[in-house]
Amino acid sequence: MEKKLFLLDAMALIYRAYYALIRNPRLTSQGKNTNAQFGFTNTLLELLSKYKPTHMAVCFDTHAPTERHTDFEEYKANRQKAPEDLLDSIPDIKRIINGFNIPCIEYDGYEADDIIGTLAWQAADVGYQVFMVTPDKDYGQLLTKENVFIYKPAYMGKKEEILTAEKICEKWDIARVDQVVDVLGLMGDAVDNIPGIPGVGEKTAAKLLKEYDTLENILEHAKEIKGALGKKVQEGKESAILSKKLATIITDVPVKFHEEDFSVSAFNQEALAEVFSELEFRTLGKRILGDSFKVDVQVAVQRDLFGNIVESSTSITQVSKSGGDSFLPEQAETEMVAMEGKTIENTPHEYHLVQGDAAILDLVEKLGKHHEICFDTETTGTDPNNVELVGMSFSVKPGEGFYVPVDADQKEANRQVALFTDLFQRKDITWIGQNLKYDLLVMKWYGQQFPGNIFDTMVADYVIEPEGRRSMDLLSEKYLGYTPVSITELIGKKGKNQGNMRDVPAEKVADYAAEDADITFQLKEIFVPLLKEKEVEKVFYEADLPLVKVLADMEFEGIRVDEDFLKNYSEILESEAAIFEKRVYEAAGVHFNLASPKQLGEVLFEKLKLDPKAKKTKTGQYATGEDVLSKLAVQHQIADDILGFRELTKLRNTYVDAIPQLINSKTGRVHTSYNQTVVVTGRLSSNNPNLQNIPVRTERGKEIRKAFIPRDNDHVLLSADYSQIELRVVAAISGDKNMAEAFKSGADIHTATAAKVFGVDIGEVTKEQRYRAKSVNFGIIYGQGAFGLGQNLGISRTEAKEIIDNYKTEFSGIAKFMEDTIARAQQNGYVETLLGRKTWIRDINSANFTVKGFAERVAINAPIQGTAADMIKLAMISIHKEMQQRMLKSRMILQVHDELIFDVHKDELEEVKALVLERMESALPLPGGVPVKAEIGTGNNWLEAH
Repeated sequence: MEKKLFLLDAMALIYRAYYALIRNPRLTSQGKNTNAQFGFTNTLLELLSKYKPTHMAVCFDTHAPTERHTDFEEYKANRQKAPEDLLDSIPDIKRIINGFNIPCIEYDGYEADDIIGTLAWQAADVGYQVFMVTPDKDYGQLLTKENVFIYKPAYMGKKEEILTAEKICEKWDIARVDQVVDVLGLMGDAVDNIPGIPGVGEKTAAKLLKEYDTLENILEHAKEIKGALGKKVQEGKESAILSKKLATIITDVPVKFHEEDFSVSAFNQEALAEVFSELEFRTLGKRILGDSFKVDVQVAVQRDLFGNIVESSTSITQVSKSGGDSFLPEQAETEMVAMEGKTIENTPHEYHLVQGDAAILDLVEKLGKHHEICFDTETTGTDPNNVELVGMSFSVKPGEGFYVPVDADQKEANRQVALFTDLFQRKDITWIGQNLKYDLLVMKWYGQQFPGNIFDTMVADYVIEPEGRRSMDLLSEKYLGYTPVSITELIGKKGKNQGNMRDVPAEKVADYAAEDADITFQLKEIFVPLLKEKEVEKVFYEADLPLVKVLADMEFEGIRVDEDFLKNYSEILESEAAIFEKRVYEAAGVHFNLASPKQLGEVLFEKLKLDPKAKKTKTGQYATGEDVLSKLAVQHQIADDILGFRELTKLRNTYVDAIPQLINSKTGRVHTSYNQTVVVTGRLSSNNPNLQNIPVRTERGKEIRKAFIPRDNDHVLLSADYSQIELRVVAAISGDKNMAEAFKSGADIHTATAAKVFGVDIGEVTKEQRYRAKSVNFGIIYGQGAFGLGQNLGISRTEAKEIIDNYKTEFSGIAKFMEDTIARAQQNGYVETLLGRKTWIRDINSANFTVKGFAERVAINAPIQGTAADMIKLAMISIHKEMQQRMLKSRMILQVHDELIFDVHKDELEEVKALVLERMESALPLPGGVPVKAEIGTGNNWLEAH
């Protein structure tokens, strides 16, 4: 089955949908404009039904400023404010997307095109055909990657269009699609307010590129360009360079294409029925949900000419046109009045602005009488290690909140904060917060610690419902029916005029900040009984909640980076990549654009005729992905050299040159940010940098770890890694005697598995048999079948099935565990870890075979991966607590998958080794006596320690 990924540019499609019906808007019986919702849903349905994508995602722009705004304050500044009806449609559209069980993806600091570009290239690299659904011309630059296309939706009578690299080149009159950014650098983009070079248009840009090939080359030869054009180019050099950067789509956003997360699955009919009913999509609802679907709208409230409510027994359904277009009796003016949600305007509250030492001390005394205090900070930015405190808010009962502004002078700010020290130091107080890790980190920079207990509402919601987003605003609307004040009301929309909290008068911040504390306090009251009801108290109170403080301390510490090493390594990679590139050209006998799949395919399969059976894609280009080149590399050196060039270029651009940009100017260290509420199975993820993705499978990739070093000469890095932890968990929770015995005896698990599967003595197992057994061991965890195993091992499906059958016979306990787990998921709707972490498997009883198969694989994997995640969390908590109690100088600084990294003072090395090893191996004892093992290494850099 061909794998097709469709990535939708949300806002571009929403705008098109809204304005397509602008002259004849669709209105519900309550006067709500549903142009965007209706048009977007139709586009989504068209894609699903006509093109049958196997995978899909909808990408939204960030709500936070991007690097482009930092580089150029005027970026997109000339755009008119979107109509309120359009903005109001976005929550509905997200509900519709979720109802289709399609992921919505956004990432702070990046635009949708950056997310789409990153995911598109990642998916293309693993064999997907990728269609970027957008009308935006800038996406053409991404078609340098094979199997990536633009799907331009139908609009205003024009049919849909699939754009290939050739069509992009033809449209722009350029030789290569990577020249799209050169064109934009020269001519600019009025839509995004990218300046370009004044007086240079599209045709002139194309003409210049025909002669000089790249923007940089044009600027280098500017003095050769005659007349007024040459003068414009010389004078517009800086603007052109900036414009090209602004127009360049980022392709290394810290998002990851995990194909299971993007798989198209059965619709959530209940969710779609609810939103379609609200939007009064009668015809569309029946088309998707069947003839039984009905719009259920309550009776409208009508007012006469004098504003008096008039009794009416006429239902909205009776006076509405099909599809949501409505009309009302003409005899009187009629106003459709919707039930108002709760807001600060219509909800009783007491929010206080607290200023001056006397008022602060009074507040401290008042707060000190309570043992549960909600706490929140207002700051100048989003990086807790690089912001200033603007104010603090508190709440101790629903409907009440206090806001304390903090001086911009940091010396005075520290003095003001110190007035709360005794309160913060109280061990008998539980501090409540939403994403409390952020606040704890901010306060560390003001010398404050919080030794009392904590309660994080974001983490509580994650444990209760691991899927979905969980901002405070969303949780408030979901659980309290209350819409909080939007931050944009204080600092404005993103763009050149957006400020930060420091710019807003304290009187105005007070309501917003106090409301945050008040709402969070109320959410805590809701989550406490919910945790009990969902039976997830144990994992919350023992693992996820105490981990918040641990992660805050780790992020505060950061890790030192060897900038000189990275600079030198970048030069080495560039040099080695150039050698590969030269060898490719020499072997080809022609110089061509190695980044162009089209040109590469023509060289390999038409000029060199390396594979007479070479396949072409639908666009007529030859396939030149990693899988194709890897097969060719066995016989042809040129293919191996191309793979070498690609690897080195990616390493340099994605990691080696990017990491130094993340060094904190105050500490000289890199402070990765851990995401505790994202991965459904309980694992941590990280960003800035994304440590999970640093490559380790190749020697050149491993070298990157050399850049991470101890803080000084008195310290050494210590790495502690769980040994085959997921397989040990499988052995334990399945109760399989053979696998459990192999671990108990200390045998190499893959050799022991091979001996059983292939029926040979353990001493006679060959290297190939061990490799195959290893593939089965890890594949079985992810529900891999004969087809997948056959592909991995390069063997027939028949042979792969025989290996799997033998495996299930010899390890019958594992086969039974898989069957029982699926059965429990079908009965309960969830699976759980040893600690009680639940993963909800909503499609486990789906009638769609593909959807159900994926749900079954998730059901099998989640308890295994989740138990391993719980184990390392418990270990981190235990180690962190003991290191604090012993007042050690050493620090735990990183967690990556099943590995912990410590910055250890040399005088404490042996003590820390013993402590870490003992706590990791005893953190979560496994059933059946299956031993847990951790391996420790030390060194002067991460690679050496690992």
